[in-house]
Amino acid sequence: MRVYLPATTTVLRTLVDEGRLPGPLTAFAVTPGLRSFYAVSEAEANTEELEYAALLTAARASLRLLDVDPTAARRRVVLAADVPDSAVEVRDDDPDADRGTVRVTADIGLRDVASAQIDDTEAENDVRAAVNVVLEADLGSDDAQFVVDQAEGHELGWYATQEIGPALDLL
Repeated sequence: MRVYLPATTTVLRTLVDEGRLPGPLTAFAVTPGLRSFYAVSEAEANTEELEYAALLTAARASLRLLDVDPTAARRRVVLAADVPDSAVEVRDDDPDADRGTVRVTADIGLRDVASAQIDDTEAENDVRAAVNVVLEADLGSDDAQFVVDQAEGHELGWYATQEIGPALDLL
């Protein structure tokens, strides 16, 4: 199953240096709950669009991680990884979880990572501002949501696995 793991540059550095991220980990994927929210059946589903929705949810979760990781660069990071279905617990029945939330019970190795999506330099100021208010936005503040929307308006850059280390060296 393809999962989208919210991360920070600190997490990314751990992955590169140690070759794995120890499980369990919270991630996002195309789950029945996500599919249902977008009101598409299996036959109608555009998997790429649903995967993009899961990626965006992971990018929002990356903002929350940045809130508790003051040493990380103020850039959202999402890892796309392929893990066995048996290592994934779908959390669609958890009312406190975002749509598409899954729990990856196994470690995620660098070999499992298909790509990393990372904000570029131009997003840093907007991401910094969003990190300061993302929890308020989660609680329904329209003003905070506006700030978060500014950060989410930046497209994440795509990096192949072999490009992750060099990308980190530039941060």
